[in-house]
Amino acid sequence: MNIPFVSSVSLNLNTVTVESSALAKVAYDHPRAIFQVEFRDGTVYQYLGVPGHTYQALLEANSKGDYFNGHIRSSFPHQILRAAVAAS
Repeated sequence: MNIPFVSSVSLNLNTVTVESSALAKVAYDHPRAIFQVEFRDGTVYQYLGVPGHTYQALLEANSKGDYFNGHIRSSFPHQILRAAVAAS
């Protein structure tokens, strides 16, 4: 699947804050099947071609971090949008 990465500004994202020790926020653009995740350290990644049911399963998972690591992290093309925010 050849889906171009899209800037966050042009995405139709519904951002959700999640309870997780690793993940801070997740968002999903249904028409484009683009998943975006913000980690607790401020790093933001965008994943392409993530099915809606995979995103929904992440939201329903007891451990969001475990689900992300097992079903999304290495399974879809991705790019980093923002590197970790340095602690001051």
